[in-house]
Amino acid sequence: MGGLGNYRADKPRVAPMPQTDPILRTTLAGIPLNTPVLCAAGTCGVLDELGEIVDLNRVGGVVTKSITRRPRIGNETWRIMPRRAGMLNAVGLANPGLVRFLADHARRAADMPCAVIASVAGFSVHEYAECVAAIDAVEGIKAIELNVSCPNGPSSHGGGGIEFGADPNALRDLMRAVRPLARKSRLFVKLSPVSVASPNSATDLARIAINGGADGLVLCNTVPAMGIDIETRRPVLANVTGGLSGPAVHEIAVKIVHDVYRGVAREARVPIVGVGGVSTWRDAAEFILAGADAVQVGAMGMADPKAPVRIGKGLAAWARRQGVSEHGSISELVGAMRPPEKILKGLLDYHAE
Repeated sequence: MGGLGNYRADKPRVAPMPQTDPILRTTLAGIPLNTPVLCAAGTCGVLDELGEIVDLNRVGGVVTKSITRRPRIGNETWRIMPRRAGMLNAVGLANPGLVRFLADHARRAADMPCAVIASVAGFSVHEYAECVAAIDAVEGIKAIELNVSCPNGPSSHGGGGIEFGADPNALRDLMRAVRPLARKSRLFVKLSPVSVASPNSATDLARIAINGGADGLVLCNTVPAMGIDIETRRPVLANVTGGLSGPAVHEIAVKIVHDVYRGVAREARVPIVGVGGVSTWRDAAEFILAGADAVQVGAMGMADPKAPVRIGKGLAAWARRQGVSEHGSISELVGAMRPPEKILKGLLDYHAE
C-alpha cells in the first residue's frame, strides 16, 4: 500500500460524512467516534494507508504506528509468525521516526474522516516527552497513546519502553513528565497484561496512570511469548521472544478490562479501550460489557483489513437486540455485564425465607 492513502495534502478538506449506523456513535474521552471500533497501532500503516481499501468514515479511528524519536528499521526477519490461535510478532517498533512522521505523514491527519490517535514509544522519559510535545501540536490528532508496554523492543536499562508500564515508579515519573506537554490532545496509556508473578496488578498500574492524569486507558498490549521450530530447534522469531496477539489472548484481556473498570476506572470516570483478540463483533461486545467504551482491532485487521467495518455492523445489530433504542447509543451497554444467574437465584431464595 502506498504511503499517502486517500488523503493527500493537496486535496481540499471536506466535512466527515458518517456512514455507520447511528446507534454506534459514541465518544471516547470527549472525542466523537462514528463507531467504537478502532484500528490498533501498527496494524494499518503509519497513518492513513488503510484508506486505500477501507472507507475510513466507517471506522471509529486509527492509531498510528508507535512513533519514536529516531527512525527504527525494527527487528530482523522473521518478525511476524502465525500460530494456532493468533500471531507472534516482534516487529521492534519499526517506524519513520519523529521528524519524518511530522514532515511526511502527520499533516494528513486533519483531513481524515475518523479520529486519529498517535501512538508514541520511547527508551527514556526524555524521548517520550519530546515526541508528545511535538505531536501534540499537530492539527487533527485527537489523542496520544503512550505505548509503555511493547514486549519486543530493546531493554530500557540501556533502553526500552516495557519497564515504564511494569514499574510503578517509572510510570509515575513518565506521567509527571509528559502530562503537562499534552495540552490539546487527550492522553491515553497503553498497559501490558501483568505477569501473575508481579506484585503489581493491572488495576494498580491503571490507578497510577489515572492519578498521573491519563484521560483514558488502553488494555492491553500483547502477551510476552515465544515459539520454537522443533525441526531446526531454533526460535521462530529472529528476536527469540515477542508478543502473542489474537484469539488466544482475548479472555485474558477481557478479565483485565473487567478488573480495571470495577477497580478504578468506573469511579474515576476514565474510559477504557479494550484490545486483544477482537476478531468478531462478539469479542467486541464482551469488551463493552466488561467496561470498555471502545475496542481496537489488531491482528485480525492485518488478516482482514475490512474487519473493523464488519465488526461494527454486528455490534449495531447486537445493541438493538439488547434493547438500545433507535435514538440511543451503544455506550448504554458499557459495563452492563450482569452477575451470574446463580447469585440472583440465591438472593431471591434468601429473601423468600
